[in-house]
Amino acid sequence: QLQASGGGLVQAGGSLTLSCKASGTILSVFSSGAWEWYRQATGKQRELVAKLTSAGSTMYDDAVKGRFTISKVNAKRTVYLQMNSLKPEDTAVYYCRGLIYSSDYWGRGTLVTVSS
Repeated sequence: QLQASGGGLVQAGGSLTLSCKASGTILSVFSSGAWEWYRQATGKQRELVAKLTSAGSTMYDDAVKGRFTISKVNAKRTVYLQMNSLKPEDTAVYYCRGLIYSSDYWGRGTLVTVSS
């Protein structure tokens, strides 16, 4: 239902854009959802890094504020996470999540590795 992509290896200071594309039953209700990006580093708990509400408001974890931007394009049924000024501590598997009415959708993760 959700396919995340765009991860890879990047040097510190670089940028990546993650995409989360919806499919299946989500397509017709995509624009009504709240969308989130989480990340999980090795040995750590999954943490919320960015949120986009159905009303269009955004929220960011302090660790990524000013560097990451969450957005979506309804026509493409895709949610994005633009990541700039990447740091080695941003290394993690990134997951997208869609909260649509009473349903909770998770995509498979995409690995981001930031080298120093």
